[in-house]
Amino acid sequence: MQRKNKYQIFMAGLLILCLLFLSLPLVAVELPLEAESAILLDGHSGKILYEKNPHKVSYPASMTKLMTLVLAMEALEDGKMKMDDVVTASERASSYGGSQIFLAPGEKLTVKELLLGIALASGNDASVAIAEHLAGSHEGFVELMNKKAQELGLENTHFVNCNGLHDPNHYSTAYDFGKIALYALRFPQLREICQVKHYRIREETSRPFQYDNKNKLLWRYEGTDGFKTGWTSDAKYCLTATCERNGLRLVSVVMGVPVSGGHYSESIALFNWGYSQFAYKSFYKASDVVTQVQVGKGTVDYVDVIPEKDVGITLPKGKGKELETTFQVVPLINAPIKKGQILGYVSIVEGEQVLERINLLAKEDVEKGSLWREMKKIFTGIITK
Repeated sequence: MQRKNKYQIFMAGLLILCLLFLSLPLVAVELPLEAESAILLDGHSGKILYEKNPHKVSYPASMTKLMTLVLAMEALEDGKMKMDDVVTASERASSYGGSQIFLAPGEKLTVKELLLGIALASGNDASVAIAEHLAGSHEGFVELMNKKAQELGLENTHFVNCNGLHDPNHYSTAYDFGKIALYALRFPQLREICQVKHYRIREETSRPFQYDNKNKLLWRYEGTDGFKTGWTSDAKYCLTATCERNGLRLVSVVMGVPVSGGHYSESIALFNWGYSQFAYKSFYKASDVVTQVQVGKGTVDYVDVIPEKDVGITLPKGKGKELETTFQVVPLINAPIKKGQILGYVSIVEGEQVLERINLLAKEDVEKGSLWREMKKIFTGIITK
């Protein structure tokens, strides 16, 4: 009996050790990066795939302009400005040197021309012109930048200007810029701007000028469509980038790379590793009708239901062969119904485990039906019984 108890204790202890071993995190991959800090994120879920000193506080240099572009995209989305709005450059905006589009005091350019000047040419002057146009002053715009940083949960970021010119109180981290980039993915128009390689302005004047995109990954790495480079002698070489291949969207940030061009090669190293290790399994696009919900007291009897975002999941290659989706929606909803109203959710499951859950939304508005329509439905139902 005593021997049996010892055996049971031994097996129980062995089982506990096995469970502890299995619960330990995997040893982090070592990539030969010279960057002081770096991160690679799954663009779909935001999960960290690789990190090196991700919370190290550093200078972001012109990567700062990604936040400037994000706030501009929000203003466009909210109708606070339009692409063809004309902006008059102030004395202050035109005084900024360094990377610039050579604004003259009083010069008039469209919002589109200025945003392209920020994204491609990294114009310090264009950034200030947009900042003043949106907030009334550069200082007011910087307040908006820091407010957005708080909203995004950026705990180690503080902005002093809208263009990234060096200031010891202007700082961030690879992790925080990864979160800015994930948020920036909300705006397809921003990626459209960031992947333009060349753009010319002032064609009909004596001062024509061509923007050449500073993000050389657009030429060197297929699928790249954003976002922003940076360099100062204090910050060294930096790059926040994003790329999509075969449905897998990756976001990378490298900061403090000491070698010229190293921010490109190290971003490529991160992307190459990510695409070698992970794949994206897609189930539905955000525009796909995945089911319908019955409508009561409405102008129609059913409303189409679509996902809140693309339904899919990033997994290590070779995994996820048993994945499937399940739906949970309300059986009936009375009108009126608003477009985007949550009517249920779709789950990605593996056996009994739910891996991801996405809201299902009404595809369109459904107005309340007339009393006559309801009476007609009731009458029709009685006859067909």
